[in-house]
Amino acid sequence: MKKGIHPVYRDVVFKDVSADFEVLTKSTVKTNDKIMFQGQEYPLFKVDISSASHPFYTGTQKVLDTEGRVDRFKKKYGKK
Repeated sequence: MKKGIHPVYRDVVFKDVSADFEVLTKSTVKTNDKIMFQGQEYPLFKVDISSASHPFYTGTQKVLDTEGRVDRFKKKYGKK
């Protein structure tokens, strides 16, 4: 591999700002923010949504009632 062309792969803390959830993982994301996590300082990348706040993973996802939608459309706009 060529030297100097690949991004730095390092430990980064991703923080979900809406759920106050933090996870430490490896990434090549560039950021200037820092955070203390488990007694050490790591780069910080803030995200708007994660598994801690996404409706699918939290169980708060709403299922739309799709039954009868085609029939209502046909009744409203169908041939008479």
